[in-house]
Amino acid sequence: MDFNLSDDQREMRSLAARILDDATNADTVPEPPQDGAAYDKDLWSTLADAGLLGMSISEQGGGMGFGMVELGLLLEEQGRTLAPVPLTATIAMAAMTIDRHGSAEQRDAWLERIISGDAIMTAAITECGNHDTLTPMVKAEADGNGYKLSGTKVAVPYAPQADAFIVTAQAEGGPALFIVEVGTDGLTVEAQVSTSGEPLGLVTLDNVELAGDAVVGSIETGRDVIADLVARSRVALAQRQVGIANEALRRTAAYSSERIQFGKPLGSMQAVQQRAADAFIDVEAMRSSALLAAWQIDHDASSSADVAAAKYWAAMGGHRVVHTAQHLHGGTGADITYPIHRFFLHAIHISEELGGANPMAAEIGKEIAEGRTEALT
Repeated sequence: MDFNLSDDQREMRSLAARILDDATNADTVPEPPQDGAAYDKDLWSTLADAGLLGMSISEQGGGMGFGMVELGLLLEEQGRTLAPVPLTATIAMAAMTIDRHGSAEQRDAWLERIISGDAIMTAAITECGNHDTLTPMVKAEADGNGYKLSGTKVAVPYAPQADAFIVTAQAEGGPALFIVEVGTDGLTVEAQVSTSGEPLGLVTLDNVELAGDAVVGSIETGRDVIADLVARSRVALAQRQVGIANEALRRTAAYSSERIQFGKPLGSMQAVQQRAADAFIDVEAMRSSALLAAWQIDHDASSSADVAAAKYWAAMGGHRVVHTAQHLHGGTGADITYPIHRFFLHAIHISEELGGANPMAAEIGKEIAEGRTEALT
């Protein structure tokens, strides 16, 4: 694959950077929105008006027809600016899943509203005590021509703000994905507090009755649909982590170049240079692994091991980079009101979402042991 960006990709990245720079300031802790939205509605609308919310949706779905690589450029800029908008949850998780696997009715009902910025959608995947995303504990029992869903999802991104959820559940024929709209009887959402300040929610389903057309894809293809959703979600998180880590390192390099210690710039000291160099290697490993996994998804050649590797680097590499950033800022880095601490919190949040370093290493090992990876040459 070619890591060089095309002219269109560079223009999209430049547009995203300008919009996000104008709307955000990572040097200050943002005030909570007065309307209780917990995300920047004005910025969300601006991204919609610029066409960026639909750039990775197919042309048939009303979008521009680009893919994960292009969405990753926007996610990197979001990570760089810490912009409070639900790009990962609404676009990478929900909209692209409906675009790829949903029925014509589901696409008509949701994609136009999402692309225009009028609807927020998210994915309810994570469960307490269950690390196997392909074997959900939420149950989907057949009920006439429909289903009844019961169970609990935790740490659902932007759950309190969502208009609908795509929920993983275990049906008799296997795992499947269901659309559950807010306001459905038996559905309750309770806000949860996150490390980074990103809104999360506890979603409880108590015999939620759904029609048969609420299934995304089918029960028979449910396992593949969920695997695709999880892979794309992990890659999107890895792409955003690249922006967070790269900006944290850039700020650290600028600080250590200007900070005078023992009569000379901190950055001139060999030990500081070594830590910064290691962090740079981590950022580039994160970038290349995320790009590879995104490219594979766009070309229908996704490898579970490569997706896990991208998320592993986002977790392990991201953790090391933001710790280095705090360490090289000295006492300032320990100040929770200093900007670098915000990058630390966001990086730690993403590191653990949908699998941290150890679970991803275990997935990679399993793929290798079972012969599902390409042989090294």
